[in-house]
Amino acid sequence: MAPAAATSSELKPRDVCIVGVARTPMGGFLGTLSSLSAIKLGSIAIEAALKRANVDPSLVQEVYFGNVLSANLGQAPARQAALAAGIPNSVISTTVNKVCASGMKATMIAAQSIQLGINDVVVAGGMESMSNVPKYLAEARKGSRLGHDTLVDGMMKDGLWDVYNDFGMGNCAEICADNHSITREEQVL
Repeated sequence: MAPAAATSSELKPRDVCIVGVARTPMGGFLGTLSSLSAIKLGSIAIEAALKRANVDPSLVQEVYFGNVLSANLGQAPARQAALAAGIPNSVISTTVNKVCASGMKATMIAAQSIQLGINDVVVAGGMESMSNVPKYLAEARKGSRLGHDTLVDGMMKDGLWDVYNDFGMGNCAEICADNHSITREEQVL
C-alpha cells in the first residue's frame, strides 16, 4: 500500500538566503577587460563573493554558473571558474545557457536545490566576455576547395541574434520595452 500523500501544509521549502555577492567591473567591448576570459572574470567574482561572505570554498556543495558564449573556453566553463576560484575538485559544477537570462536561471536552480534540501551552500551567477568570442569559418572543417569562405561572427551568431525572428537581440529588447511601455530611464541599473 502506498503511503498517504502529504498535504501542502506539510511540504515546506527551505528558506534561501544570499550571503555574498560580487561582480567584476563592466567593461566595454574590446576595452580594458578584454584580455580576461569569461572563465577568469567568473573566477574573480566567485572568489570575491565567497571572501566577502566569509565562506570557505570547501563548504561549497555545488556551482551553477551561466555562460552563453562558450566557444573557445574549453569544456565545462562553470567548473573551470569554480576551480580557479579555489572551490574543491569534488564539487559538481554546471554551466547554464538560457541566453540573456543564464545567470538568473543559474541562481534559480541553485535556490531550488537549497529549497529541496539537496544542498546548503551553492555558488551561482554568470560570466561572459564578448571581446573574446571567436569568429568562425563554418565550412573549414569539411575543407575549403575553391572560392571564398564566409567568416561568421560567433558573438552575433551564438549570442546576439534572435534565430526565430532573424534580427538582433537589441531589436527584441526595444520591441519588448515598447510593448510593455518601459522607458530607458526605468531600465537603468
